[in-house]
Amino acid sequence: MHQPLSLRAALRCGWCCLGVLGGCGPLLSGTAAQRCSVQQGTPVIVFELFFGRGAGGTPDVTARAWEVFETEVISSILPNGYTLFDATGAWLNPVSQHPIRERTKVLLAALPDTANARTAISRIRTAYQVRFHQLAVGMIAMPACGSF
Repeated sequence: MHQPLSLRAALRCGWCCLGVLGGCGPLLSGTAAQRCSVQQGTPVIVFELFFGRGAGGTPDVTARAWEVFETEVISSILPNGYTLFDATGAWLNPVSQHPIRERTKVLLAALPDTANARTAISRIRTAYQVRFHQLAVGMIAMPACGSF
């Protein structure tokens, strides 16, 4: 059954669309960047990437194949850290118009709002799509304050 979007999910979608429609420029304006107090940390962009584990009509991406991808691609591109967790996702296949439900890996990374950070995220998404024959890797990007 289809669940309505929560306010948080709707806000996330809004931020993602702003990033896409804004030409992939910085997501924090000067005034937004100044809103981070010392206790909150510095301005960052929080990226959430959604990696479907179905493999484009072939057997699912195995745990071993994922581990290799994580080591070779994600860890090398994001050496300062990230978080991964398992999830189950669903999406509408644009070709068959059938809903697809699959195991998913979600990557969470808080990075500086820079061209290098956006390029790093793009490289990870593209590498996964090519390696595992994926139509897309979902992404949400939202401004935040962070300290580590």
